[in-house]
Amino acid sequence: MKRTLWLRGFLALLVAGLAVLAWVVWMNGRGESPITDTAGDFVATPQQVARGAYLARAGNCAACHTARGGAAYAGGLGLATPFGTVFASNLTPDPQTGLGLWSTQTFWRAMHHGRAQDGRLLYPAFPYTSYTLVSREDSDALFAYLRSLAPVSRRNTPHALVFPFNTQAALAVWRALYFRPGAFEQDPTHTPEWNRGAYLVRGLGHCAACHAPRNALGATVDAQALHGGMVAMQNWYAPSLASNREAGVADWDTQHVVDLLQTGMSARGTALGPMAEVVYRSTQHLLPDDLRAMAVFLKDLPPQSHPAQPGDAPGAAQYANGQRLYVRHCAECHGRQGEGAQGAYPPLAGNRVMTMDTPANLVQLVLHGGYLPATAGNPRPYGMPPFRHLLDDAEVADVLSYIRHAWGHRASPVTMLDVLQYQ
Repeated sequence: MKRTLWLRGFLALLVAGLAVLAWVVWMNGRGESPITDTAGDFVATPQQVARGAYLARAGNCAACHTARGGAAYAGGLGLATPFGTVFASNLTPDPQTGLGLWSTQTFWRAMHHGRAQDGRLLYPAFPYTSYTLVSREDSDALFAYLRSLAPVSRRNTPHALVFPFNTQAALAVWRALYFRPGAFEQDPTHTPEWNRGAYLVRGLGHCAACHAPRNALGATVDAQALHGGMVAMQNWYAPSLASNREAGVADWDTQHVVDLLQTGMSARGTALGPMAEVVYRSTQHLLPDDLRAMAVFLKDLPPQSHPAQPGDAPGAAQYANGQRLYVRHCAECHGRQGEGAQGAYPPLAGNRVMTMDTPANLVQLVLHGGYLPATAGNPRPYGMPPFRHLLDDAEVADVLSYIRHAWGHRASPVTMLDVLQYQ
């Protein structure tokens, strides 16, 4: 009797396991079509190449696919994740180590389905979770541009991921749970300009890669909401683009949003940290119409309910020491009352960056400095030097606690643990 029950239990588990396996396999292959073309079948037009060059900048492709000191798009840059390091691949048309033997269909499959030429599943550090919205026309143009580059022989560096995340089986399960191939669909209730902005922000711009929270397995949570999240392994916080307490722009003039994306600074804010690199490498090169479309879309994001949570006041000793440090190290540029200097140093009084719930970005700025991108519209930006060599962790906490509670601010004080956590 016991043997019969054990056998039935084993068979039930086996059937359940096979059903899960079949579901995972089906989920990872759904919607894919057989590859019927070859590399030699595609002949690009000059218009496609030019369009693809523009789209590559819109997607900021070179930022990840170019190693420091290496050839553009030849790969090799390590992208740190909580699960290990993923190394970017060679996108030049070298036939042995790059895309030289790829076809338009295999490239489209990578963009749309996250699968390599040889059928391997790609890790979502390559943001195909967003690129799946890119149109076939734009995918072909990108491929045309990449095929026009000078081939560079550079073999791809193997990923350095921990078990089991280094297995295709684990990746297949992750994709079955969190990835759905899609296509961008025009919203008829909005203008063509809004739809263009949505396409760029949600698709090629892959803004959700930074500006959406992630779960314990690295999947974005409600990616279209853009409610903010920590940038993996960088200790920078990408603020919510829907909250007026963080980086929401609903009450900004459209031109101010365009200015920020085009030059890195505007009357309402500046781009620092990882966003400064995005402006430098990508958005400053976009056409004004596309920047305006992105601004229109971002201004129309559903507002995030994010009520202010007044924090406790810092202790008297911490506040006094923070004020002393501020006067000594900060007031010369940012003003005794945090008023800043127009066109040079941003004001701190009333600046929502100072009062966000997480002080991560403030810790980064004080320790490592803050630098706006050099752009055509702002070729010689002012920068903030690092203070890591001048202030210890307790002093960083003190001066930030003072700033977060001065001039009418009511944010929580910063602790030494915060400084240790975010540096």
